[in-house]
Amino acid sequence: MESWESLAAGSSQLLQGTSIYLVGDSTEINQKVAQELATGLGYTPLSTKELLETYTKQTVDSWLLAEGSDSVAAAESTILESISSHARAVVATLGGQHGAAGRADKWQHLYAGFTVWLSQTETQDEDSAREESHKNVKDGIISYTNADVVVKLQGWGPAYAKSVAQACLSALKQLIRSDKKLPGKKSLYIRLGCRGDWPNIKPPGWDPSSEGNVTLGAQ
Repeated sequence: MESWESLAAGSSQLLQGTSIYLVGDSTEINQKVAQELATGLGYTPLSTKELLETYTKQTVDSWLLAEGSDSVAAAESTILESISSHARAVVATLGGQHGAAGRADKWQHLYAGFTVWLSQTETQDEDSAREESHKNVKDGIISYTNADVVVKLQGWGPAYAKSVAQACLSALKQLIRSDKKLPGKKSLYIRLGCRGDWPNIKPPGWDPSSEGNVTLGAQ
């Protein structure tokens, strides 16, 4: 198996500075893995939970109780917009349905980087994993399926953070090797203003609001 140092160095070259966003059900897991990835890649670790709490001077939990998850998801979406043009960052997003990543209509700025879904699973084989994915879609966790890659976690403890980070980089390396133009395409997506048209980027001047009905009809 490739060493962590060699994997991180190789991945760093392939990523060309493109940021990484971690999504999934656990904020804590997203944060711990983001820290490991950032250290390995020489990237900046960012946590939308910490940014939100610093900005609003209240905890996300108390905010959820006071204003509900729609308010939290909208605020996280604003944070994601403000950091979408950052290069060389690993962003840990809020876990669960109260975060922007848990909502399909809030992915516009997540597409600015490579998204990794850290999916907690009890399954041991591929068939069960496939079945579980169908169940996720049925249960409404469909937004996470927008992620560029999926890393399955069987169990969790802080000691696993590095091996999960390793799995993330292996998956991303494989993805970029299969299409070396992806980092450049992410960069173009950001330059055109993160309009939500990923992966089929429209020409400059395209207005997302004017094509709403067409897009719906085409699906």
